[in-house]
Amino acid sequence: MVEKIIFNLLAFAIFIITFGRFIRKNDTSYVYILGIEFIGIVINFIELLSGTRLNIFFKIVIYLLSIIIPGIILLIEHYKKVDFPEMLNITLAKIALKSGNTEKAKGYLFKLINKYPESYMGHKTLAELYEQEGKYALAVDEYIRTTEINNKDIRINLNLAKLLNKAERPDDAISMLQEILKKKPEYYDASNLLGEILYSNERYKEAINVYMNALRYHPGDYDLYYNLGMVCTMVNDFQRAKEFYKKAAEINSLLYNAKLSIGQIALIEGDLDEAERYFKESLKGEDSEAGSYYYLAQVAILKGDKEKATNYMNIAVELEPNMYKKVQKENVFTPIKAEIKKPEKEVREERRKNKMKLKEKKAINHLSKICTLSASLNNEDIAMMKKIRENERNRDDFQRSK
Repeated sequence: MVEKIIFNLLAFAIFIITFGRFIRKNDTSYVYILGIEFIGIVINFIELLSGTRLNIFFKIVIYLLSIIIPGIILLIEHYKKVDFPEMLNITLAKIALKSGNTEKAKGYLFKLINKYPESYMGHKTLAELYEQEGKYALAVDEYIRTTEINNKDIRINLNLAKLLNKAERPDDAISMLQEILKKKPEYYDASNLLGEILYSNERYKEAINVYMNALRYHPGDYDLYYNLGMVCTMVNDFQRAKEFYKKAAEINSLLYNAKLSIGQIALIEGDLDEAERYFKESLKGEDSEAGSYYYLAQVAILKGDKEKATNYMNIAVELEPNMYKKVQKENVFTPIKAEIKKPEKEVREERRKNKMKLKEKKAINHLSKICTLSASLNNEDIAMMKKIRENERNRDDFQRSK
């Protein structure tokens, strides 16, 4: 009897609270909760009238429908500060998206936003949907509305910055990321994105400052050192670039690009031994490509070893057939051009897909152009550059020892 009294009191109280919200908010979504509560109460009422005791299964169903499910919904509303209609429409929209019906998902979200213009989750979910569709301008508008409702969600601000950049509004993206980093300077993703946007817009000195600040909070990060190497490369500060590339290579010795870039810089400096060493080291990387063999051939040419140069270049062409045409245009390879095997005619595409990102290609290609110029130097020029570099090192060592 006590159990029945407690059950009826709880079920009645939850029903009244739910009905009150239905009236106050004037939203028919609450009818679903009232409906399942009513079913549970009716089953319990039938048990009382019939005088029979229902089995455990029906008992669980009665409690679930009358108390547990409605009670959980009311608790979520109270503690999460979110209304049931918002939860319902967001859930239905996500189910529609899972089934591939984006228009139906939009319908639920539009219905929610029209009823509740301040719905944070409604605008956020709609922004994500537009982003998936590639409608960046619409996604930006929704993300902006989301940040107006709640500007404490830094992740949303980061997503907005990404979209602003995709929508070809880099200055707005940069400003937003700078604001994020003022509030949270250790935020790695914001620093990385800001540096990348500055780099792609050729604002290299600003990118250097961003990456250097990020290193204060993430001193052992490979990407930060490698990115710094690329940015310094683009401003022709090869000495600093080389230091950053070496640090990156120390952190992750299995990656290819940092060692390749060190080898390129050593080649530019005229240090053929160091260049050769790093190009060979880059071959041990998990994603090594034809570029290492190409530069090893170039080093061998400069050292006067045409046989070794030919072997290296044939391997490079075998790995990347399109390299054959490039080699035929470059004067440095004139002594071995006749010995390089032409790939078969049916080879139309590169055998290996280049995994480098656009920003990595940009830095490596920049070094490649300078390497081509350096290759025109004769042995006396290289010997003179090596002598100058040794004198600089000796002077630096002397000053440090004082």
